[in-house]
Amino acid sequence: MIAIVAFVAIGYRNATATPVVRRLTVHFADYPAGAAATRILLLSDIHAHGPDMPPSRVAAIVDQANALQPDIVVLAGDFIGDNWIGAAYPVQTAIAPLGRLRAKLGVYAVLGNNDYDAGAAAVVAALDRARVDILIDRAQAVGPIALGGIDGRILNSARQWQRRRSQVFGAVGRTPGVPVVVVHRPDDFKWAPESIPLMLAGHTHCGQIVLPLIGPLETGSDFGRKYLCGIIRKGGRTLIVTAGVGTSHLPLRIGAPPDMWLISIGR
Repeated sequence: MIAIVAFVAIGYRNATATPVVRRLTVHFADYPAGAAATRILLLSDIHAHGPDMPPSRVAAIVDQANALQPDIVVLAGDFIGDNWIGAAYPVQTAIAPLGRLRAKLGVYAVLGNNDYDAGAAAVVAALDRARVDILIDRAQAVGPIALGGIDGRILNSARQWQRRRSQVFGAVGRTPGVPVVVVHRPDDFKWAPESIPLMLAGHTHCGQIVLPLIGPLETGSDFGRKYLCGIIRKGGRTLIVTAGVGTSHLPLRIGAPPDMWLISIGR
């Protein structure tokens, strides 16, 4: 019993800790010569839900993000939580603190699978009110970046998945700038062409509960641990998977602290 209490206490303390800020610099030969680097903040899996992610904690994370002075903020989905215990918050209440995010070139988001479970229309409306630009299977130029977004809605067939990916990869290719695609599920990286050098993802929580010798209890990926966490490189392509800042099902984290990534892109 003592061991269980200690496990829960440590897990909850870890889950509610201030997110770690991880940093990476990525160089591209086709980045505009002489232009200043673009700093992109990747933030994902807020999962607003009690007891670990009330709106007040979302607001504190927003303050932490703003202090990093990013040029672009990308939100990789799952704004609404699904914990088995604790309070659920109205969608507008949960998302409203994101309206204080500040970035010189704007704040952009894709939806996650949990956002569809909570009601995508309500989530989109709340993000609109928070002045977040939603990238549902489309791309747009954001300064020197061609930013695309693949929606996190779970589809019924592989053909639908591939149609969605092809639509976004094509749109990014037709958009001026260095190609960057934000997705909810890192599994999309498997099908990204060489023309997409950088993909940013969440969803896995880096395992959330990762036990010694056993490893993660769940990955959330069709490919197990292959795209679980951190920096994954294949050929000339890079995938960055954040652990996110919230929790799913249980408000506990072991071996997978909450984090956000500050990625500097330059020549």
